[in-house]
Amino acid sequence: MPQPTQPTSALVLLGGEPIEELPVGIDASSMLVVAADSGVDQAHRLGLRVDVAVGDFDSVTPDGLARAVEAGSVVERHPARKAHTDLELALDAVAVRDLVRVDVAGGDGGRLDHLLANALVMASDRFAGLDVTAHGGDGARLHVVRRRRTLSGDPGEYVTLLAVHGPADGVRTEGLLYPLHGERLEPGSSRGVSNELVGRAGVVELDVGVLLVVMPGPWARPGAPADPPTGRTTTR
Repeated sequence: MPQPTQPTSALVLLGGEPIEELPVGIDASSMLVVAADSGVDQAHRLGLRVDVAVGDFDSVTPDGLARAVEAGSVVERHPARKAHTDLELALDAVAVRDLVRVDVAGGDGGRLDHLLANALVMASDRFAGLDVTAHGGDGARLHVVRRRRTLSGDPGEYVTLLAVHGPADGVRTEGLLYPLHGERLEPGSSRGVSNELVGRAGVVELDVGVLLVVMPGPWARPGAPADPPTGRTTTR
């Protein structure tokens, strides 16, 4: 009987608005599935096993957690008065298992503080060894770039480059409407906002620092309808 393949990447599922489908291109069958709190319910909704469940479990349904335990999930329970968010705990669970690539889905609960905290956590030095991409509703993606990242999307899609935790030096781009050639982006500057993909692929690389590369989704490109489509929670 063939042995199960050891996962080489991780899928972190967060709570928030229900996810109806996984982002295109993600094959969870070959990934370590880490569910943060009510991300357990997200996994069940998507028909996915849960390999690791983490959090204080104040928002997961009792039936959902019981189902994960019965299926053999590793449960890492933390106190309610904890110093870290469930996303941070989930990324810790990935890092200690020596995985590098991480896709994060869910977490769109409408709270600005959670959105900002999650973005900064993913870009923190603590997770410098991880290659993180977060997927939001309506095709949005957020890439944490420390050296080089190839982007894919629709021609004309917006691409915003934001330096965090200090200046980003030697920033170079390919396939974007407004190219950068070894330049510096300062944190707090809007210089990298609203660049655009020329074709279906682009490249962002840098020598020093960390960039949050935000792609708000195909609906946000120039000439698209003013309002995002409703009922969509998938990404490219």
